[in-house]
Amino acid sequence: MSAAHDDHHHGPAKGFTRWLYTTNHKDIGSMYLWFSFAMFLLGGTFAMVIRAELFQPGLQLVDPNFFNQMTTMHGLIMVFGAVMPAFVGLANWMIPMMIGAPDMALPRMNNWSFWILPFAFAMLSATLFMEAGAPNFGWTFYAPLSTTYAPETVTFFIFAVHIMGASSIMGSINIIATILNMRAPGMTLMKMPLFVWTWLITAYLLIAVMPVLAGVVTMMLFDIHFGTSFFNAAGGGDPVLFQHVFWFFGHPEVYIMILPAFGIVSAIIPTFARKRLFGYDSMVYATASIAFLSFIVWAHHMFTVGMPIAGELFFMYATMLIAVPTGVKVFNWVATMFRGSMTFETPMLFAIAFVVLFTMGGFTGLMLAITPADFQYHDTYFVVAHFHYVLVPGAVFSIMAATYYWLPKWTGHMYDETLGKLHFWLSFIGVNILFFPQHFLGLAGMPRRIPDYALQFADFNWISSIGGFLFGASQLILLVVVIKCVKGGKKATAQVWEGAQGLEWTVDSPAPYHTFATPPDPKLIHAQ
Repeated sequence: MSAAHDDHHHGPAKGFTRWLYTTNHKDIGSMYLWFSFAMFLLGGTFAMVIRAELFQPGLQLVDPNFFNQMTTMHGLIMVFGAVMPAFVGLANWMIPMMIGAPDMALPRMNNWSFWILPFAFAMLSATLFMEAGAPNFGWTFYAPLSTTYAPETVTFFIFAVHIMGASSIMGSINIIATILNMRAPGMTLMKMPLFVWTWLITAYLLIAVMPVLAGVVTMMLFDIHFGTSFFNAAGGGDPVLFQHVFWFFGHPEVYIMILPAFGIVSAIIPTFARKRLFGYDSMVYATASIAFLSFIVWAHHMFTVGMPIAGELFFMYATMLIAVPTGVKVFNWVATMFRGSMTFETPMLFAIAFVVLFTMGGFTGLMLAITPADFQYHDTYFVVAHFHYVLVPGAVFSIMAATYYWLPKWTGHMYDETLGKLHFWLSFIGVNILFFPQHFLGLAGMPRRIPDYALQFADFNWISSIGGFLFGASQLILLVVVIKCVKGGKKATAQVWEGAQGLEWTVDSPAPYHTFATPPDPKLIHAQ
């Protein structure tokens, strides 16, 4: 009680206890972001092992079982440890400031949501040092590889997933309570910045699907330790049931990882185009439509398991339907830029790259949605290329855009624009050299999750690996930019960017430890 009590009178405590006990949304947001970056570097290290192994045909560096541990851990840590905590960190930092709230609705639960995460990922990572080795069954942990044939460490993985899910559910409850109950007078729902809207919808998605993930890993646990046969055909179960339950969680999950990105880009593009966002209302409805449709497309991951043709047709058309609201968003961003007074600072470069490359990832997704064609693409590098085009130049670029965009507001200093642009161009070139050739590998039939390959795939693989090392190394520039910015630099004004609108730009830079202790003047709230 006392440490939290002191905060309200004297500012933050000093030393480690400040971070351990803090109930301040800005502190917790910062911790999520640093944790996410650490996980990004760890997951990236695993990716470097994968790309080093695939640099040439033949087994090069690691044995196949360890290669599978690397692909699994890379996927799990990037999805659950890097992308999602980054978005939650941005939500914690920005949502209260955007809606004029003094803090999050449930500050102590907020602290708990964060502090259980390092334990979950420490436990998951510790499996790498155990005799049985880390999980080696892919980030989608399909049964029976994850049950009957799994290493004993699968139990640690299951516990880690449960903790991570609890963190997500608590964070989402907090975000919903904050947005619905703590908006400043005059901040109606349709005046909220789109980042707030996308997170509100994302939080509902998380609450809906995280229990499904908890359920499926609990069924695994019971199959492994308690003699049930949910996924074991020999005992009357069905391994395909696992895929249905997993993807019922997994497909909304990939939208959970992209909807906040839409919100970020919808904040950045109007700022640097110096125009109001085109079609605000349609953006809100499109976001809600995507969230709804994400629940009825899960089996497009399963076209090759032998579904009835009616099921395949339904999931094919439902999947294609998602392109409509997504297209609405893309056209609205383009219309916002059209005839704007554009400038190209680092956040805008990342946002434009997001729009272009995410759209490309969306097109390959439409190709995968076509059931007969998917028999060719399924489980090849084409799927890897599609997924990474959506998640790296998609989710990750949007997180980087947000970091550059709000960093002056967080630190009170301007970042080094030259280094920022260098980071952008190296990342942009690297990510395309890394993932574009993988489309060709997949179309030529190279299977994914395999440490060795036939000679005809050699050229595209070494090109891809070089792109990977370039992309990985260039992320250290981001670390340098952030550290330099925290330590000093040109003072930032309250309204950092000329075209920026919204309540977060009405408070000083750096944002005071407590903002909006009294609600902001309703006249400051612009209709979006």
